Amino acid sequence: MAGAKFLALDYGAGSGRAILATLTDKIELQELHRFHNPQVKMLQHYYWDLPYLFSELKKGLTAAGRLGHSDLAGIGVDTWGVDYGLLGEQNCLLGHPYAYRDSRTEGMMEAAFTRVPQKEIYDYTGIQFMSFNTIFQLYSMVHTGHPLLPAARRLLFMPDLLNFLMTGEIACEYTIASTSQLLNARTGDWEPALIQRLGLPTSIFGPLVEPGTVISPLLESVRQEVDLPAVDVIATSSHDTASAVAAVPAGSGLWAYLSSGTWSLIGVETDAPIVDERSYAAGFTNEGGVGHTIRFLRNVMGMWLFEQCRARWEKSGETLSYDQLLEMAEQAAPFKCIINPDDARFLNPVDMPQAIASFCRDSQQYVPQSKGEYVRTILEGLALKYRFVLEQIQNMRGIRLQALHIVGGGSQNNLLNQFTANATGLPVIAGPVEATALGNVIVQAMAKKVVGSLAEGRDLIRRSFQVRTFEPMETAHWNDVFEQSKSLLSITRF
Repeated sequence: MAGAKFLALDYGAGSGRAILATLTDKIELQELHRFHNPQVKMLQHYYWDLPYLFSELKKGLTAAGRLGHSDLAGIGVDTWGVDYGLLGEQNCLLGHPYAYRDSRTEGMMEAAFTRVPQKEIYDYTGIQFMSFNTIFQLYSMVHTGHPLLPAARRLLFMPDLLNFLMTGEIACEYTIASTSQLLNARTGDWEPALIQRLGLPTSIFGPLVEPGTVISPLLESVRQEVDLPAVDVIATSSHDTASAVAAVPAGSGLWAYLSSGTWSLIGVETDAPIVDERSYAAGFTNEGGVGHTIRFLRNVMGMWLFEQCRARWEKSGETLSYDQLLEMAEQAAPFKCIINPDDARFLNPVDMPQAIASFCRDSQQYVPQSKGEYVRTILEGLALKYRFVLEQIQNMRGIRLQALHIVGGGSQNNLLNQFTANATGLPVIAGPVEATALGNVIVQAMAKKVVGSLAEGRDLIRRSFQVRTFEPMETAHWNDVFEQSKSLLSITRF
């Protein structure tokens, strides 16, 4: 393992980073490049700027070479899920990849259900219904007669597209494909009956590769531009949540994970999908993980609400740091009002504080009056929703969880971590922050035989990074609030 180096290109739905990992008896991380990842609005639609994202990727590669890391053992990309691009004849890119928060999927779930009933789609896929899932993005193209769909020869998800631009090779990785709601949960492959009945072209869905598959060395043209040798590009656990879960520093015992960022992905790791009446009714998803595991989880709206409130206040001329807002929230009175973070009005509002006020008025509650009250309302609502989801998991699986691991950027939010411990009654183990990059690297290291297994990789992470534990406090008060809020928290309206 002495000094093996891997580059993780980690793209979130708001920013991206190039992170160098050096593996010895521990893992050392070095951020080489960071960049913003904005949605771009053109002619009433939201897109991702793929040329810009690829140019930022190359800046990360260039930084690695410039800083003396041309001896990389591998390069891996992970991104958010569901979004994709289409390739046409001669592998030309057809248009710009749509951003999942675009409005083109409005009404598409209901339209798709006229072809394949909702319950039947779930029985095939075991995936939580969200309006922006790939299945409904693609069906919107069928529904509107979009001219690019008949011209398409291959569908590639965002990390697959970036891998293609680096290597010239087409590969569709399993964990990112599993977010599409087009895979059969039991076979782990595309479900042809579902694809055909929705009128989608079957030819665009190519063979899947497992996380840890070596795709190809960098294209010569890319090597010349970034001044790196023929480093192997590896199809890592390409969905950012799959990478984050791979990096959970857990050992034995019954534990759950929460990948906390713009979205909150909360669930447990299982050996097989759980697709039954209860998981369907509760809206749980079965996404692919590393080593043939399943990520049995729920998507909760997450820190998006916080981020959008802060962006709105900044637009109005009030620039406040995260720490300032969290201090205001800590000083605000508790439980003035309770929100369900998953209400549809929070998906992509023009004005998030106004959307929160609307929710409170419609549910006949107190409306927040200060920024501290808004932020505290968001954090309390998230913590209570996490408890709601964990109770569902424990009831469905007949288990009693012993700890909740929070990883990702949200693990730095100590106030939310403490609220979560209070609400769930579980010890909350927070960290590592860079879980997505670490999981990305561990899978690359497994591909190169530097790390022998996922368990070995998690042990290496435990030895390398400190975590912080938050013990439950004030549980009686939180229990009372939770019991009073259950009906409000039970509704999911993405």
